[in-house]
Amino acid sequence: MTDKTPDDIDRIVAQWNRERPDLDVAPMALIGRLGRLREKIAREQEKVFARFGLNSAGFDVLATLRRHGAPHALSPGALMDSMMITSGTVTNRIDQLEKAGLVSREPNPEDRRSMIVALTPEGLKLIDEAVAAHVENQHRLVAPLTAEDQVALNELVTRYLAGLAHQEE
Repeated sequence: MTDKTPDDIDRIVAQWNRERPDLDVAPMALIGRLGRLREKIAREQEKVFARFGLNSAGFDVLATLRRHGAPHALSPGALMDSMMITSGTVTNRIDQLEKAGLVSREPNPEDRRSMIVALTPEGLKLIDEAVAAHVENQHRLVAPLTAEDQVALNELVTRYLAGLAHQEE
């Protein structure tokens, strides 16, 4: 284990330990740092998305369509399921991207009563550029950790998330 300089979170935990010694506030440190990490990563990702005229919501839709492969088209329901968002949220995102010319709504060839959302050529070009920059940014964001630390942290967080999911059941 490496020595570390106390930070704001350490000070907050120490204050709680002093004021409420009857409580075990140790989890505050981990939860606080995970929260700060999430916020820092989100800010850094938004900077990259903004370079392409996108935000995380728009990037998510375009990336979902792109990663599903040709013809880069899904029903709004499939988008909703893949992104784990509500129908109102997906509709709003699609509306914005359609106005920007990055997606189109087309009749579903398998069911004329429904529509599919498809990347336009402009949307495909943009998401290919944006995802390359996003991946480069992700490499930058994990660079402070060794490759071994990245694997270990990924395994720990995976276990942590699985444990939380199990608690919800």
